[in-house]
Amino acid sequence: MHRYRTYLTQAYQTNAFPVKVCQFGVYQNKLYRLAAYIFAPIRAFVCFIIWLSACSLPAMAQQSDEKISFSDYLIQLKQEARLQGISQATLDLAFPQIKLFKKARATDSLQTDKTHNLDTYLADTVPEWKVDTARVLFKEHEQQLNAIASQYSVQPRFLVALWGLVSDFGEASGDYPVLSVTASLAFGGEREAFFKKEFIAALSIMDKDHIGFQDLKSRWNGAMGQTQLMPTDYLAYGQDGDGDGKKDIWHNTQDAFASAAHLLQQLGWNGDDTWGRQVQVPATLDLAVAGLDKPQSLAQWQTLGIRKFDHTDLPSREEIKASLIMPDGVTGRKYLVYGNYRVLMHWQNTDYFGISVAHLSERIKYPPIN
Repeated sequence: MHRYRTYLTQAYQTNAFPVKVCQFGVYQNKLYRLAAYIFAPIRAFVCFIIWLSACSLPAMAQQSDEKISFSDYLIQLKQEARLQGISQATLDLAFPQIKLFKKARATDSLQTDKTHNLDTYLADTVPEWKVDTARVLFKEHEQQLNAIASQYSVQPRFLVALWGLVSDFGEASGDYPVLSVTASLAFGGEREAFFKKEFIAALSIMDKDHIGFQDLKSRWNGAMGQTQLMPTDYLAYGQDGDGDGKKDIWHNTQDAFASAAHLLQQLGWNGDDTWGRQVQVPATLDLAVAGLDKPQSLAQWQTLGIRKFDHTDLPSREEIKASLIMPDGVTGRKYLVYGNYRVLMHWQNTDYFGISVAHLSERIKYPPIN
């Protein structure tokens, strides 16, 4: 084949072919030039369209990503609230007062600082003044707390510890209109469905409990009152602790305590158990057994070499299931935590928060208050 191609090439160069054959290449070349001349404008036009489309895509994407205005968003919220049964009177009263809070943040005031470890976090979050204040207030409200404890089977020290940590004993319960906060957080988009639900719940509180817009206050994360309940929690668990016909978790400590105790009870609190304990862990322990989602009986943990912090045996209570947690990893503190600990994390789902509540509750308990 190669020899044949060489022969053809030589024949062509020496004009060995007839004229018609030689002219075929000329005709073919002219045809290519004609086609190029005809299709060049078409090709240029197609390229222009492709370029124009490429330039338009970012603008179109940006336009589709742009949010509606906050006022238009409120119109949508109002329609949804009406469909969910909120009265027209409440809608007419509330919506003209709702403002956009650009700095509203869906994070808790006890959010873990990455510069902390648990030791420094506890020192900052549960300082000695807070321990002293908690013990004084525990004694001051002892009669109320004991009545609530007997009704809801929640140990009073945990209620006072929560009270101190989430609102500084009611001094930092928040002064922002909860409807503006939850509407702004829903408008922010990251957890729109969650905060839209809280917004509707806050409207329901106005509607059903006749609490005015200016009295319905929260922190910048939407948590309300002295025990920092979200609006949905208030609707589900809010209690009239003193029997005056109101559920005032903002100004009435009995209502705040009773509401928090009811929430704990309904989420599975066991009044016969504590929260857990700090423990000693053998160096040979397989760390794969650690984790809040890996509970075992105390007897099983005992077999694995886990002991109380003072190196004595774990309690002989087979019914208790406990999880091994290490908030700061293998080099930090280790804890066996029980079901009550998981309930405490309803307020904030971090081990630092759970341990801080537990730590303050222990400081209230020991030494005993006379």
